[in-house]
Amino acid sequence: MKALERFRSIGLDEMDGIRLMNRVDTKFVTTDAMLEEILLRAESEYRVLEIDGIRMSAYDTLYYDTADLEMYMAHHNRRLRRYKVRTRTYLNSGESFLEIKRKNNRGRTKKKRIRIDGELFRDFSADREACSFLRERSPYLASQLTAGVSTAFRRITLVNNAKTERLTIDRNLQFRNLRTGKEASLGDAVIIELKQDGLCPSAMKDILLDLRVKPLRVSKYCIGTVLTDPGVRRGRFIPKIRAIEKISDKKLLER
Repeated sequence: MKALERFRSIGLDEMDGIRLMNRVDTKFVTTDAMLEEILLRAESEYRVLEIDGIRMSAYDTLYYDTADLEMYMAHHNRRLRRYKVRTRTYLNSGESFLEIKRKNNRGRTKKKRIRIDGELFRDFSADREACSFLRERSPYLASQLTAGVSTAFRRITLVNNAKTERLTIDRNLQFRNLRTGKEASLGDAVIIELKQDGLCPSAMKDILLDLRVKPLRVSKYCIGTVLTDPGVRRGRFIPKIRAIEKISDKKLLER
């Protein structure tokens, strides 16, 4: 994207001090066309993460769940305390991790991760350290979980000049369900996630408000599950799917 070329860059080493592992997240959904305008307005307030000259990185993520989709259903049923377990590969660097996200009853998210061998991306049960990590930081055992929804996307990461917030912008979202074999995409829809430890002023929130881009709570795992598994309960997520359809002008789900 041309607008991205205008940003000053920030490297991984400098990013280390602003990894917001204990954070409040606010998500927005927009389109590629609107993203260009958002980036043009944000240029003076933010820096872009650049790694080996790359400013838009490729991610491959695989979400795990129980046979009865306990983690998906916890989200569907509005449980405040819930977990997500996933493996993630950063395709540009080749690094892979097992990641556990836990949301508490105050809406705050904590993420912990451990490095794994890339060959264990689809099944980490042979990694004793990873299995212990999962057992100690979640209510699940590796033997209870199977690989479910794969999510691929390209991510832009921005950091504000004050280093009080981090912003991820996910484009080209593709889903594949390993249980059903079905695939789906979000077309030109873009998910923006603002990550803050506190209630610091945000230039990005002001930009999005001015452009009438409204917050929309979405989970890539849950949306991907709904779009690729016709048999799941989905009532809570249907309004979110319809909202994304309206924003992107793309039909995602049959009525």
